Amino acid sequence: MNAEEGLQRLFEGQRLTPAQRRIAHCLVQQGGRAGSLSSVELAELAGVSQPSVTRFAIALGFEGYPELRRHVRDLGSAGSASLGVGDAALSEAQRAVLGEVANLQGLVALLADPEPLAKAGRLLAGSRPLPVLGLRAGAAHAAGFAFFAAKAHPDVRLLDEGGSLLGDRIEQAVAAGAGALLCFALPRYPAELLDALTLARKAGLTVITVADSVFAPVARLSDVLFPAAVGTRLVFDTACAPMMLGRVLLQAMVDELPGAEARLEAFESSAAARGLFTD
Repeated sequence: MNAEEGLQRLFEGQRLTPAQRRIAHCLVQQGGRAGSLSSVELAELAGVSQPSVTRFAIALGFEGYPELRRHVRDLGSAGSASLGVGDAALSEAQRAVLGEVANLQGLVALLADPEPLAKAGRLLAGSRPLPVLGLRAGAAHAAGFAFFAAKAHPDVRLLDEGGSLLGDRIEQAVAAGAGALLCFALPRYPAELLDALTLARKAGLTVITVADSVFAPVARLSDVLFPAAVGTRLVFDTACAPMMLGRVLLQAMVDELPGAEARLEAFESSAAARGLFTD
């Protein structure tokens, strides 16, 4: 279990105030650095008062923030030791790769309960059409899902551009019979993505979201949330776990789609007849 997964388990089921949720999200976002933050530093990063940090630690069952910080340090040490990240000979690139391995290991734990995945698969398969939303950093993941999903699902609509037309396209999908929307939300979260999800919920769509954390701002706008951590060791985030989770959701959807096998076979026959591929 890596540090982020351990923190998320610590926070799960807790009735946190909005300020405490900001603190929790900040700790998760800080990753390995979280255990070195003083209460004052954490308060500044989260935009809350220092006493709020102390109350947060007590709400989690600790005597105070120092005990919570020791716990966070222990989580970080355990995660680093299991991956060999403490080896000084490793390059920054190697450490980034190992960080992604840890994120994928967290995904293994997340998928231990098959019911949320099966539920999402049924919702995605049953939506006609199926809108798939992703803006900015999430756009590539939405496009990848939509590309493959269209080979099995009869009507997939990719929503990867913002602007005033985005709301129109969501409303059009609802008018055409859509019942669910799949969203890929990765940091930094576009404000118009939150607006789009708000509109989708008001229109009656069930929102299924792949995000980097259970504390992402899209969580409150999601009916089913799958957290998949992103790597932060390089200049730009790495997102192997969200991509893998998208493929797992794709499989769950295909498993629930009547006639999916026939459509896939029809595509392969058509591709062969048209000479689409060289292999």
